[in-house]
Amino acid sequence: MAKFGKRTTAVRAATAGKENLSVEDAVALIKANATAKFDETVEIALNLGVDPRHADQMVRGVVGLPNGTGKTVRVAVFARGPKAEEAQAAGADIVGAEDLMETIQGGTIEFDRCIATPDMMPIVGRLGKVLGPRNLMPNPRVGTVTMDVADAVKNAKGGEVQFKAEKAGVVHAGVGKASFDEAKLVENVRALVGAVAKARPAGAKGAYMKKISLSSTMGAGVSIDVSNAVSE
Repeated sequence: MAKFGKRTTAVRAATAGKENLSVEDAVALIKANATAKFDETVEIALNLGVDPRHADQMVRGVVGLPNGTGKTVRVAVFARGPKAEEAQAAGADIVGAEDLMETIQGGTIEFDRCIATPDMMPIVGRLGKVLGPRNLMPNPRVGTVTMDVADAVKNAKGGEVQFKAEKAGVVHAGVGKASFDEAKLVENVRALVGAVAKARPAGAKGAYMKKISLSSTMGAGVSIDVSNAVSE
C-alpha cells in the first residue's frame, strides 16, 4: 500500500467524504487545504454528457471571469500594418506574420493565446497541426479571429478563459488562485459553469452536466452539487 506524506495525508483526511458541496463550501475547503509553498491554481472539471467526436455535441466557448485568473497570459497576434500596431499598443507580447509562422514552425511557442486577423488565416492555417493540439488555433467562435485585435488582446490579458470539451466530454479550466478571496473564486466558478451551461449543444441528450469537481494544483478534488452551481 502506498505511503503518503504528512501534507497529502492531511489533505486527503480533510476532503474525505465531502461530496456534492455548495460552491461556497467547496471553495472554502479548497482554499483551507491549499498549503503548497506557491500560489496554487484553483481548477474546475466538468464531466458532461456529450461525445465531442460528434460535431453536434461539441462544447466550446469563451467566458470572461469577473475576477480574472491570476495568471499572466502571453498573447501572440498575427497581423500586419495598422492592425499589428494596434495589437502592440494593446499589450500583445508577440506580433508578426510570416516571421511568426516560421518561429512557430521552428518549435518556439512562447505564448498562451493566439489571435489573428481574418486576412492572416491562410498563413495561420499552415500551423494547424502545431497549434491545434495545444488548443491555440485562432477561431472566430471564441473571438480569436477578429479585426478588433486590440479588444481581443485586452480580453485575453484581462481574465478571459476559453473552454473546450475533451475526448471524454470533460471541460477543464483554471478559475483563479488560492490567494483569491472566497467570494471572488465563487463568482469565477459560477461564471464558468454558467457559460458551459449556455453552450449546451443541440446534440446533447439526457443529463448535460453530470459532475463538477473543484481542486487546487496540489490538493485533492471535491465534488460540487450541480444544481447549486447552475441554478444560483
